[in-house]
Amino acid sequence: MPTAGKVFVSTEYKKLADVAAALEGHKVEEEYAEGVFKLTLLTEVANVSITDNVLTGLYSYDHIVYNYHRGKVLPAAATKEVLFSMSEHQNRTYLVVVDKKAIANRVANRLSEIAYGEMGVIVEARILPETMKKFHVANKEGTKVIFFENMNIPNINKLSLYGPDLVDTKLFKEYDSIGDPWYVLAKSKKYGYTVGLVRDGSVTIFNTVDQAQYLQYVREEVIPMTQPPRARAEEE
Repeated sequence: MPTAGKVFVSTEYKKLADVAAALEGHKVEEEYAEGVFKLTLLTEVANVSITDNVLTGLYSYDHIVYNYHRGKVLPAAATKEVLFSMSEHQNRTYLVVVDKKAIANRVANRLSEIAYGEMGVIVEARILPETMKKFHVANKEGTKVIFFENMNIPNINKLSLYGPDLVDTKLFKEYDSIGDPWYVLAKSKKYGYTVGLVRDGSVTIFNTVDQAQYLQYVREEVIPMTQPPRARAEEE
């Protein structure tokens, strides 16, 4: 089963120990009512620890789901748990959230507020087009899919190529010369994983891996590929 996640980077440096201190024990309760149905929704950060200069933790939040029961649709509470990890690379602090893009974005924003006091300090860890090109060239034999954007052809926004030999085709060379790769599906030579990589830092491993293996792969191969974040504009 594929494992998805996304990479983020902090625009402000803070020691992992200080980040851990800000995150540990965070808990927010919210009262919810719908007719006679009432309950307390909890959001919290738990299991924060630092091992070998890698911070890990569990962000969880309650949300409302609706179940059909005996002719009625009734609200109920469910808890979503999301694993995250933070580490340093070239004097920058990176966050990896192990979940689909929409949830990963939500968790990153909340962790930014908790650890740094405001949303927007933790931002997407983006990958430059030329770095994406280097990735698929380095894994040339294992590249299966490439999507291109920023094409200079009028009314053509994105183009894609599929197939095991696409890198050596005339079409690939043509698309590569007029557009930027924004998604690459390739088999990593170093790890043997089949990986889907997006320029916004979204990473999916299509092999069966546990979350620890996913985090290790992202730290070792994907984070070094990201570009430094833009400096935040200072308030006047």
